[in-house]
Amino acid sequence: MGSIDWNVIHGRLAKVTATISGEVCLSPGEVQKVLETRASAIVQLSDPLELGEKLEVLEFQLSGESYAIESKYVYEVCKLKDLTFLPNTPSFIAGVINLRGRVLAIVDIRKLFEFPSKGLTELNQVIVLSERGNEFGILADSILGVRSLSFSSLQEKLPTLTGIRAQFLKGVTGQMSTILDGGRLLEDSSLKVDDSQQ
Repeated sequence: MGSIDWNVIHGRLAKVTATISGEVCLSPGEVQKVLETRASAIVQLSDPLELGEKLEVLEFQLSGESYAIESKYVYEVCKLKDLTFLPNTPSFIAGVINLRGRVLAIVDIRKLFEFPSKGLTELNQVIVLSERGNEFGILADSILGVRSLSFSSLQEKLPTLTGIRAQFLKGVTGQMSTILDGGRLLEDSSLKVDDSQQ
C-alpha cells in the first residue's frame, strides 16, 4: 500500500466543507464523479484482512485430522448408511447413497487429496454440500460444530499442499484445521455422479 498524501486529503476535506456550507455548488455530473472517485479509493484501500471479515465454517474430523468448510455450502449433515459402491469410478468416490429419493455421490477427501487412510470410525457422517444444483456428500468421522473465523487468522496454503490439494484449499487455521474451498469442490465435474446412469 502506498503512502498517504495528506495535502490531497486536506484539499478534498476543504472542498467538502465548502460544499456543505453552500459556498460551492456542484452539478449532478460532478457529484457523480466525486462519488465514483471515492468509491474507487475505498475499494483500493479495502483489504479483507484489515477489515476483519469473518468466515463461518463447519468443522469436522476425518481420520484424526481437522477440516472445515464454509457453512454457506453445507446443505445438511446426516448419518452415513446404505452406501453403495459404484464400479468404474475414481477411487475418491466412496459410493452413492439414496437421500430421500436423490442419488448422492459420496466423496472421500482423504483419497481425493491422496492422504493415507487410517480407517473410518463408527461415527461416520455425511456433510451434504450444495450450490446452484450441484450436490454431493463428503465423509466425516465427527462434526465439531460451526464457528466464525477471521480471514486474518488464516495462513496461506502450506508449501506441502500442492497439486490437487492446493486447488481445493482456502488455507489453514492456526490450530492446523484445513479449510476446504466448497465453491471449487462443487464446481468440479469429476466429483459428480450422473444418476441417470444408475
